Amino acid sequence: MIRTLSRRAFLRGVGVSLSLPVLESFGASSSPIRRTVAINIPLGFHGPNFFPKDVGSDYKLSPYLEPAAHLRSKFTVFSGMSHPGVDGGHSAEKSFLTAAPHPASRGFKNTVSLDQVIAKKVGDQTRFAALTLGDKSLSYSQNGVPIPTENSPARSFANLFLAGTEKELSRQRQHLQDGHSILDSVLSDTRDLGRKVSVRDKEKLDEFYTAVREAEKRLVKTEDWLGRPKPIVEEAQPKDVISGDIVTWLRAHFTVMKLALQTDSTRVIAFSSANHSLVPPLPGVTMGYHGLSHHGKNPDMIRQLEVIDRGTMDAWVEFVEGLDSIQESEGSLLDHTQVLMGSNLGNASAHFTDNLPVLFAGGDYRHQGHRAFDRNDNEPLCNLFVNMLQWMGVEQESFGSSTKTIFG
Repeated sequence: MIRTLSRRAFLRGVGVSLSLPVLESFGASSSPIRRTVAINIPLGFHGPNFFPKDVGSDYKLSPYLEPAAHLRSKFTVFSGMSHPGVDGGHSAEKSFLTAAPHPASRGFKNTVSLDQVIAKKVGDQTRFAALTLGDKSLSYSQNGVPIPTENSPARSFANLFLAGTEKELSRQRQHLQDGHSILDSVLSDTRDLGRKVSVRDKEKLDEFYTAVREAEKRLVKTEDWLGRPKPIVEEAQPKDVISGDIVTWLRAHFTVMKLALQTDSTRVIAFSSANHSLVPPLPGVTMGYHGLSHHGKNPDMIRQLEVIDRGTMDAWVEFVEGLDSIQESEGSLLDHTQVLMGSNLGNASAHFTDNLPVLFAGGDYRHQGHRAFDRNDNEPLCNLFVNMLQWMGVEQESFGSSTKTIFG
């Protein structure tokens, strides 16, 4: 009698977490693992080159989408979408995955981000509940506190795949123990405050205690995974590159993200690209990225901006191609990963936060070509977020400013 083993048990048994074909001798796998990637390009794209002029499945590809022609059945491009109430120009980046209104206001308090809601559902099954990567954090806790981001693709690779020496592991264990001691001390010092403060202050303390409990859970999980071998990958660690070299930096991050998903090191990734004034080392570009985004319809500035935009799109196409090339049971890694790429700005030159550029790829959705909504009365982007939550098994009927769902 042949003993039936799950694919994951087999892979962990040999210390490897890379995806393999279904092996008949070890039995069929369970339903495919689902993953989520959310990408924000904070300076957006030059709209006339991004948005198609036609709608529906037979639309003519826009100049920026032409490199993705072979993938057009795998993604939907949306126009006429935004987060109602989210204004403030560049400050809107904080609300890209939360939809919390008026992020530039003095009393602004953020809310939980889409990725963290999903991570709460599926994050206990992987080494990293979620990865927050890029120049600025898109991820916010249940209490609206920003989660630190990792800017370096080289460090991300090391955290995911390099084991470290015994001395380094010992140091990590000591840091974790110190973390437990600090949390215990903090709780002890504040425990009696709840009986002495106002109702409003008690609410703040409850939020604080929730954050402490979440931190404690993360420490326990990290300790549990510390002794387990990290997955083995054939790719070399990427060289450290600054975000000023925007396209190279994007490609390096996207490579690490693909490996993280492929090895099931995480099932949730939030990534934000760069928003700065450095001059990218790209042919024909002589001005800073941020400055070019404020082109004021200057033809030469738009031409230079197009070089950066096309490089960004090429990196996204390579990322999606890479996911689609990895075969798993019942489809490719792309078939089992929903990939959102958009921006908090619809027109960076004018700091407008409506009519956002949105690409949605992968998953087992019936992609719809170009889905165009009213440019004067935008569809809430959160309607798509609800689809994303439900696809990941989160039983939630609303999120942020949602009013319905987009798919089905």
